[in-house]
Amino acid sequence: MRICIVGCGAVGSLFAANLAGLDDVEVWAFDLNRAHVDAINKNGLQLTGAGEAHGRLHATSDAAELPQCDFGIVATKAMHAEAAITMTAHAFRDGAVASVMNGIGNEETIAAQVERVIRGTTFPAGKILEPGVVQWDVKGDTSLGPFEPQPARADEIAALADACTRAGMPTHAVADARPAQWRKVIFNSATNPIGALTGLTHGRVCEDKALRALVSGLVNEGKAVVAEQGIVLDMDPEELIDRSSQPDQAYGHKASMLQDIEARRPTEIDYLNGGIARFGRDLGVPTPLNDAVTALIKGAENSWI
Repeated sequence: MRICIVGCGAVGSLFAANLAGLDDVEVWAFDLNRAHVDAINKNGLQLTGAGEAHGRLHATSDAAELPQCDFGIVATKAMHAEAAITMTAHAFRDGAVASVMNGIGNEETIAAQVERVIRGTTFPAGKILEPGVVQWDVKGDTSLGPFEPQPARADEIAALADACTRAGMPTHAVADARPAQWRKVIFNSATNPIGALTGLTHGRVCEDKALRALVSGLVNEGKAVVAEQGIVLDMDPEELIDRSSQPDQAYGHKASMLQDIEARRPTEIDYLNGGIARFGRDLGVPTPLNDAVTALIKGAENSWI
């Protein structure tokens, strides 16, 4: 089996390094960060923190070098997905491609370029410490299921889920991946922008009663949008938020949006709170809090442009 990780940032690196430890999987990684790619090719990809791994894989910044792959796992930032899959789609002419990106709308972007698409949701998180070295902050499960308009075959989804699980990234093949995806969208939309706007880690946001109440307000708007679509969540996001705020979970983790704000990079706000607000408008569900935090994050981004 040959798997290509498209976007070898923190999350992509977690998949790449772990999958590279399997004898029956050949791993390629495509990323435009030349320093990261060069370090991976020279020294391998090192994971530290919540999990330890040292993966040897093929990494490149030249999409033309990619061979034909059985699977792709797209792990870029959502706003980079279109460019990334446009550059790499030729490698998946006979393969299936999974999205493990944050937010909603990413599968549609992939489906414009490849035939068979897997709807994915993943909870592991981390950050790049230096080229070739990634800190694994948060462990968690991944769900993979068919993207309804252009689904991958059930046996393909099962094979990819099995490989990820054997590699140490527990992954479930499911018939309907929307509940897990929306659970994470609501979780991220309720917590990430609050951390980004305040500079607080996940646990510290949850400790502040006023901020925790704001988080619940954002959750409730997301739940209303999900209910209007007839989707039944597989877990209450409130439970997930409280669980992950514990010291042995993500208490000290800086959300990716906070990392982006600190680095003055564009955020994924349009695919998180902006996505919930967009669905809300289409469905006739009010989302004033999501509209507000979207505007605030956009304002923060504009402050350094």
